Amino acid sequence: MTNLSKALREKLIERFEIKAVKILTQQKSKDGTIKVAFKLWDDNIIEGVLIPTASRMTACVSSQVGCSLSCAFCATGFLERQRNLDAAEIYDQVVLIAQLAVKNYNIPLSNIVFMGMGEPLLNYANVMKGIDYITKPEGLGMSPQRITVSTAGITKMIKRLGDENVKFNLALSLHAANDVRRSSIMPINDTNNLEMLVEALNYFHEKTGTRVTLEYCVINDTNDHEQEALELAQFAKRVKCKINLIEYNPIEMATFKASSSEKIEKFAAILEQQKLIVNIRRSRGKDIDAACGQLANKNK
Repeated sequence: MTNLSKALREKLIERFEIKAVKILTQQKSKDGTIKVAFKLWDDNIIEGVLIPTASRMTACVSSQVGCSLSCAFCATGFLERQRNLDAAEIYDQVVLIAQLAVKNYNIPLSNIVFMGMGEPLLNYANVMKGIDYITKPEGLGMSPQRITVSTAGITKMIKRLGDENVKFNLALSLHAANDVRRSSIMPINDTNNLEMLVEALNYFHEKTGTRVTLEYCVINDTNDHEQEALELAQFAKRVKCKINLIEYNPIEMATFKASSSEKIEKFAAILEQQKLIVNIRRSRGKDIDAACGQLANKNK
């Protein structure tokens, strides 16, 4: 900035630094999905994903370096949580992925999902501030309705979202609608059980008017039987929601396997018979470990 005096420039160097997020590596899947490894100012690495489809261009972003929740089927859960991302780091991820969308597809970013590394509601203040930056006209000016925050179920913070009357969407990573089974794959259920989740989700809906999405990763012989579909239906009928069934993506650290397409279709049919709204989400970017549950910093 040569329009500033040398003395002022030296003072700026001495007192301030710009801790920019940088793209370390990127990989492109055969289905067009792009996985990005971001290098942070302290040499920590996080991952984000650009997911292109016919109708939307979605950025999947991280909220923490690693994760503390240890979900048994998720690669990030096997990493230690190093630290929270600050709001600017969250914003930078979105900006860089938005640039990739235009560069690779000449289409602007349309949606953002907080489904990358970490638990967003355990980094509440920074995630909220980051979303504020993203939605402000002087930021990216994105509609909050195009943003989805996914949580493993921090009930206290779900209620806080309701109290703050947030305008973005909320998704719950459920994956089992039986406390014993859910606790066996998601330890967070020990302190935030299904009854507490029903109460928190209903509180959120009452305050915001927003229907939540229940995310359910269908894992072979773990949560994909008829009994488990009926348990999910029973849970879903107690909250205003729609259900996304997600194909499981196997990881090296665990022995879980994906359910067959036939099993997933049958599972969905049982839910539809119960008059529930159900979508089957096909995995994207599996060949580059960019699919749901696969982010694990293999670039490091």
